[in-house]
Amino acid sequence: MNAASLPARGTLSIGEVLAQLRVDFPDVTISKIRFLEDQGLVQPDRTPSGYRKFSGSDVARLKYVLSQQRDHYLPLRVIKDQLEAIDRGHGHGPVLTNAVPRAAHPAIVDNAPTPEHFRSSAAAMRLSREELLNTAGLRPAQLSELEQYGLISQRAGGYYDDDALAIARVVAEMARFGIEGRHLRGFKSAADREVGLFGQVAGPMAKQRSGEGRARAEETVRELAALSVRLHAALVQIGLREIVG
Repeated sequence: MNAASLPARGTLSIGEVLAQLRVDFPDVTISKIRFLEDQGLVQPDRTPSGYRKFSGSDVARLKYVLSQQRDHYLPLRVIKDQLEAIDRGHGHGPVLTNAVPRAAHPAIVDNAPTPEHFRSSAAAMRLSREELLNTAGLRPAQLSELEQYGLISQRAGGYYDDDALAIARVVAEMARFGIEGRHLRGFKSAADREVGLFGQVAGPMAKQRSGEGRARAEETVRELAALSVRLHAALVQIGLREIVG
């Protein structure tokens, strides 16, 4: 990649750029693109009303940044230096001497949920208490305990939905190892704290009158949710090494 080989300027919205990038980088989000812009790695034009207009050159730069992060684990500071060298006409930029070697075995976080897994969708199921128990494989006493600790709750119409079933199934699997609902109160408390924290970050965006503000808030909470799961997975993985070696 060099400055002369970058495509001519065009006009792409951030959504169109996202669609192009996801062909090679399925985990990329609008929040990620905005973050790279904030870090000075790409500088799209703006319309008089403030909307971003990306050129082909901008898309090429984003692909370069994402590939350097994914394939060489380079920090953004190093990638920015490379791009500045490219802009000055210095070929492909610095040699990748700061690249971090790939791990011998993929970490658990590599298979963690992406922001797309946290996209909101309307609950479709309406299960009675008996249907939930039978579908998830829970005993009545187990379900009562989960309700007592706030892990599962009925909807206003007195039924259980997809979310309740998902939690019930996981708890039923954990119960095979002797883990009970009372052991899981910490999970609920931790999740509530994370939701509160993410709400502080995304809340001001959601209050903006523009549709873009709400869209950015939704994208932000999805990305934060995915990152929190990755962090949790990494911490658990590290802790388990002390147990099983």
